[in-house]
Order: sequence, then C-alpha cells, then structure tokens
Amino acid sequence: MPGPRWVALTGAGVSQESGLRTFRDAQTGLWAQYKPEDLASPQAYSRDPKLVWDWYAWRREAVKSVRPNPGHDALVEIEKRVSDFMLVTQNVDGLHRMAGSQHVIELHGNIQRVRCSECRTFAEIWGDDTESVPVCTECGGLLRPDVVWFGESLPRDQLEAAVEASRSCNVFLSIGTSGVVQPAASLAHAAHNRGAVVVEVNLEPTPLTPKVDYFLQGKSGEVLPKLVKSVWNG
Repeated sequence: MPGPRWVALTGAGVSQESGLRTFRDAQTGLWAQYKPEDLASPQAYSRDPKLVWDWYAWRREAVKSVRPNPGHDALVEIEKRVSDFMLVTQNVDGLHRMAGSQHVIELHGNIQRVRCSECRTFAEIWGDDTESVPVCTECGGLLRPDVVWFGESLPRDQLEAAVEASRSCNVFLSIGTSGVVQPAASLAHAAHNRGAVVVEVNLEPTPLTPKVDYFLQGKSGEVLPKLVKSVWNG
C-alpha cells in the first residue's frame, strides 16, 4: 500500500513570522501613497511599467533581508518524513524553497523570478539600468515579475496539481492563511470532503476553523516544530 499523502497550504502568516510585511501592509516610505492593487495588475503595468518594476524590485530587496523561520524548517522536516508530500503556497517570496522544501507549488508565482511580458521567456539576469525597465533578450519585450496579478488567472497546471493533491491526500495542513482567498481556500474543503484529516494552524480562527479536525492556535514557527516532535519523535 502507498504511504500517507500529506498536503500543506501556507499563506502570508508564515512569511510574516520571518519579518516580511503582508502584501497589503507592505506600503511604507516612498510607496505609502499607493494601494497595492494599483501596482499589481496588468493595467497598472501597461500604464506605468517603470513604476511597477521599481515596486517589485524594492520588494525583492526586502525578501533578501529575511530568512526562513522555524515554521519553514518544520515543513522541510515533514517532507523528509512523509513519502508523499506536497507544499502549496500562496506566498511569492520563495522562502519555502530557500528553506529546502522540494515539492512546492507556488500558486501565485515567485517574486524572485522574472519573465518577459510578451513571449513569457524567463530571464536569469537583467541589466541594472535604473532608468528603464529591462527587456527580454529573446524578443525585446519588457520584463515583469513572474507573479499573478489582479485580473490574471492562476497557472492552470499548478492549480490543477494542487487540487488533485488536495483531493487525494490523507492529511491536509492549512497554515497561516485566512481561508478566504480563492481558489486556494477551496483546497482544504476539497480535502475535507474526501475524508482527509484537516489541521489548521493559525493565530486566529478563520472561516475554515469550524470544519477542521484540529485547530492549533498559535504561530506556525512554534506550533509546527512541536507537531513534528510529537508525531515523529514522541
């Protein structure tokens, strides 16, 4: 028989514990005059690509100043101990990969990746000209962050893989997420409806809480290491 299949869904709360501001709280200093929604859409990029590029460059620098926290590390440990484990994240900071997680679905993309807005070719390096938006070496199109903006659909293959994993898992962990952002919020319900044990780790109850089997209230960086210890180290 195959071993148990686990799926973990993580949200902004996990990144917050590393010192990163949430998407909607990220506006400080020069950027305080803008709403995130005004900087994270295809329309905003078409209107002022340099403004949007600079905002994401600033956010990339903010990510470079932080490191994975014990919650990230605990998820790496769980992956080592479970034969079939999938980590689905709504976060775009790349901290899960930095921590060492291998099987990761980044539903909303990764702020560290850059691709062409025209031909979608990924760019490993780009110029440091601060006066203009870098261009694609393949087609000359403007580069953009590889993240999902307002008004854009999630990558179909990534979403389908996340849904399939959730429908077939034995254990589903919902960690540091509000449980209201769709379609990610539906994953826990899909797991619950198929009979999986659903565990929620969050600072506060969410709309998902009444349906879970276990609600572990607290910081993921404190709760998850204890969970690993109790399940595998006794």
